[in-house]
Amino acid sequence: MNALTNSRPMLGAIAFACMLFTGTAVAADHTVTVAMHVSAAGLDLSQPKDAQTFYQRLKNAAWVACTRGDRVDLVPVENLNICYEEALGGAVRLAKTPLVTQLYLTTHTFAEAAARGIQIPAQVAER
Repeated sequence: MNALTNSRPMLGAIAFACMLFTGTAVAADHTVTVAMHVSAAGLDLSQPKDAQTFYQRLKNAAWVACTRGDRVDLVPVENLNICYEEALGGAVRLAKTPLVTQLYLTTHTFAEAAARGIQIPAQVAER
């Protein structure tokens, strides 16, 4: 069996988990949670190129959730950077994929990852 066949159950779980990361906005005195579905379908997240593609999808979805989010009549988030970092960090935490975590760590510190509840793979922590 190839790696893609072996990882299909995991990819389904990741796709489901990542659809749960959210941005929060306010509409007419109500808090609204914006959830974005991010699919890992067709990707083998043990391969660097596919992990990069998936990570880019997570980044784009975090941006959309915290900015326009294809929403009508919502007040913009109070702090775009905080919203984006929380959404991206939450998605990386839920993905629990070593290569995606490594990509996150190219622009974030171990302390930032820890603050978002992201577990650092042993092979990454040793570097």
